[in-house]
Amino acid sequence: MRIHHLDCGSHHPLGGRLYDDASTGLYAHICTHCMLIELADSLVLVDTGYGLQDVRRGGRRRLSHLWPLVLNPALLEAQTAIRQVEALGYSANDVRHIVLTHLDFDHAGGLEDFPAAVVHLLAVEKAAAEMRHQGLVGRQRYRPRQWDSVREWRTYSPLGERWYGFDAVRQLEGLPPDLLLVPLSGHTRGHAGVAVATAAGWLLDAGDAYLHRSELTADQRMPPGLAVYERIMMADPPAARANLARLKELHQGHAPQVQIFCSHDTSELLQLQASTT
Repeated sequence: MRIHHLDCGSHHPLGGRLYDDASTGLYAHICTHCMLIELADSLVLVDTGYGLQDVRRGGRRRLSHLWPLVLNPALLEAQTAIRQVEALGYSANDVRHIVLTHLDFDHAGGLEDFPAAVVHLLAVEKAAAEMRHQGLVGRQRYRPRQWDSVREWRTYSPLGERWYGFDAVRQLEGLPPDLLLVPLSGHTRGHAGVAVATAAGWLLDAGDAYLHRSELTADQRMPPGLAVYERIMMADPPAARANLARLKELHQGHAPQVQIFCSHDTSELLQLQASTT
């Protein structure tokens, strides 16, 4: 197994350090961290970032008006998952499985670029995304045009085994037991993490269960702009806080065995890219 850590959609909101605690200019740099996993006979994507149609149409109709205005996504074709897969010498049809942490617009935009892939996610997330009456945040975050032509879905109920303090952890159909779906509701109703066993231990992609590394430690304060965005986007704040507390416990008690990262911390992405598994 080989894992590639990709940025499949950078954002540059006005505010600089208010969002990422590192930028020196007016605009921040916030990644969309996806994984590409090479198996013996196929590829697996964990999240997809923005897709070709988001980029080529400038996001018109596929993306909402509000969040692109706030987040200022770069929408670069070279950053799409399909172009990065091709740059590694593969084709879209080599991606047989896509595992989603959730269906937000910046995670699901590339689904239709991989028509041969089976898409895996929690059933409650798909149901939430398909609700007719979602409220303002739901209508802005879930964009059915990004995934209305997906051919094959695999949805999972909240049943499974216990894993490092988390309940209902599931293996994924058609994939090796090295990949697990870890329910982490809060950011969305059906948000999940994705755990991958490697020779060096487990990697846990926590998706948007947190947005900045400071949330797992007491070393520094979370950038205030990012904290506001995180709070606005929480579908279930009590569940989000409970799962963040579990992630903190996991980080503090099992850091050598489990390395946790999230979708939008650029420093975490750069660290993992420098030590590709």
